[in-house]
Amino acid sequence: MQLAERVKQDITVAMKAGEKERVSTLRLVLSELQKAAKEGDGDEVAVLRRERKRRHESAAAFRDGGRPELAHAEEAEAQVIETYLPSELSDEELRAIVADAVAETGASSPRDMGQVMKASMAQVAGRADGRRVSALAQEALAG
Repeated sequence: MQLAERVKQDITVAMKAGEKERVSTLRLVLSELQKAAKEGDGDEVAVLRRERKRRHESAAAFRDGGRPELAHAEEAEAQVIETYLPSELSDEELRAIVADAVAETGASSPRDMGQVMKASMAQVAGRADGRRVSALAQEALAG
């Protein structure tokens, strides 16, 4: 089942259960998915990751601004979005992918970071944040 269809069904279930915050979040997610589909961006997981990232950034900004109640609401939305994302890779799995990429590309110094990142991100397939991959790649190339 396509992700947008699953979100539509979950909106109906949440409406029947009276979960107003969840309905609101799911409607927003559905809107973003439909907008991306119209623009020709069929990568639904990327859309969800972008939306989750926005929520985390907003929550941090609200916390810094002394608005913890708004930060909490943004974090709650991020948690709803996370339920539709594939599970994240563990650090061990990610280290193995980066090590394979280093071996595959023959990388030996930090100058080879781009090659390692390209090979690693292809294997990660959206199951880890690029910053995590980058940090582990730097670690692998440094020592």
